[in-house]
Amino acid sequence: MTPRAKLALAAVSVAFAAADTYVVVLALPDMMTGVGLSADQLQRAAPIISGFLLGYIAVLPLIGRIADVVGRTPVLVAALLLFAVGSLITAAAYDLPLVVSGRFLQGVGGGGLVPATLALVADLWPAEKRGLPLGVVGAVQELGSVLGPLLGAAVLAVSDWRAIFWLNLGVALVLALFLRGRKLPQNPLALALGLLACISLALTLIAPKRLATDVTLGIPFVPFTGESRLATPIGLVTLALAAAWAIAASWHGRAGARVVLRQVDIPGALLLALALSGVVLAFATADPERELMSPAGPFLLVAALVFAIGFWLWQRRTPNAIVPPGLLAPRAAWGSLAVSFLVGAALIAALVDVPVFARTTQGGGQLAAALVLVRFLVALPVGAVVGGWLTRRVGLAPITCAGLALAGAMFVLMARWDRDALDGIAATVVLVLCGFGFGLAISPVNSAILAATRADTHGLVSALVVVARMIGMLVGISALTAIGLRRYYALAGDIPPAEQLCGGAGICRAYVDALRDAAIAQANAIFAGAAVCAFAAAILALVLLGRRPVGDSDHGDMPSARVP
Repeated sequence: MTPRAKLALAAVSVAFAAADTYVVVLALPDMMTGVGLSADQLQRAAPIISGFLLGYIAVLPLIGRIADVVGRTPVLVAALLLFAVGSLITAAAYDLPLVVSGRFLQGVGGGGLVPATLALVADLWPAEKRGLPLGVVGAVQELGSVLGPLLGAAVLAVSDWRAIFWLNLGVALVLALFLRGRKLPQNPLALALGLLACISLALTLIAPKRLATDVTLGIPFVPFTGESRLATPIGLVTLALAAAWAIAASWHGRAGARVVLRQVDIPGALLLALALSGVVLAFATADPERELMSPAGPFLLVAALVFAIGFWLWQRRTPNAIVPPGLLAPRAAWGSLAVSFLVGAALIAALVDVPVFARTTQGGGQLAAALVLVRFLVALPVGAVVGGWLTRRVGLAPITCAGLALAGAMFVLMARWDRDALDGIAATVVLVLCGFGFGLAISPVNSAILAATRADTHGLVSALVVVARMIGMLVGISALTAIGLRRYYALAGDIPPAEQLCGGAGICRAYVDALRDAAIAQANAIFAGAAVCAFAAAILALVLLGRRPVGDSDHGDMPSARVP
């Protein structure tokens, strides 16, 4: 398979996984109903979102390191298969724990595609030529975020929410087959057992009515106790098939497993995953409209700190640290992580609060608000391609700084929006330029850390860039929302009671307008905070990233090994 064909398949996989991140936005109410939750139990449904994020972020460094050891293509195929299994569990789930488990596996698989693809680009193209392909990968990833809600809306128009995940299952399997190429299975027994285990799992979870209610054929679906579909004869068969698959796969791949265990720091990866999990759960399970972090957030952050200290101590004593000593010492390396964190903190303000602002000022539902955000999202992939193209002609720092400064300037204008702001063409221009600015920074940030690190660590450092951005998003949405809420409550507290303002006539237009103005001021404050994050990222990029075109820099770029 040619490098361009392999990159094309990997990029499509990344776009597909990115779309799945946002596809739940419109399907969440139906998913809640499908697992027995009512519309007023939204907080109980939060794990459907946080479970995906937990899988996406926490295991990413381990997957990135495995991609450095065993190669990019095997990890891409494995990630797609894991995504497919997660899709199967989600589609067939009958309760909340199963949906969350499926979404977690989808997050692990979808997240693993990104660092493996970025590292694949670094393997297949030299430093001076990889800017454009990195920009293409960033572009398709952002394009996936545009198509995700639209895909969800299209599927929901003709079927229910489960069809979304059955579609995920089919597409992921097809992509995995194409990425694998024409190679025959090296372990046909494990393949057969895996397929049988998946079929048995689907039957166990779905429990087709025609089978489950049959006097004879329904015996395997009768629970031993309670109502769990897993505690049934067919559930035990599924477990036995899964165990047989694990034995067959591990026995055939025992040499490769020994290599992974010898070269991958599993204890360090586990400690890092636990530290990241604490941060994710502290912020992802919070209600951003009411609190900075979840009620258990302080305890989760303390636990994350303990695991982070344990990770640091372990890295000092183990000779095979998952983050090798000195890996992030070049300023372009740790600078890329810092810039990525701030980019995530600023970017989330647009992704979340532009739709909120649209609903506040224009009314309408989620779909109408999402269409307003599309103006921002469509410019992101365009900016990513342009930014990648410019990396060979302009230094990484100037491109990143210019893009983030442009995004910051647009946030300043958004911080001045009033209730009629979205009615004119000016808002469209602001949103397009803001998205384009963020897009410009995608490829240079990835190029900087890849050029500053060794080729045999590109999977790991690509994972760390993604983790930094996602953690920035989680912390950013909580911190900026807290700033916005403080502004809202200050203004809402000055509004006279409805009886006084409306002359005893109940809720009048003046009172509603006053509350709307307070909500607009809240969004303005969040946009102002995002502008600060974007400008701070621009300054850091100018100081820390290379100022010369890639290939002429002096920050230690090493030749890339061609990893299959």
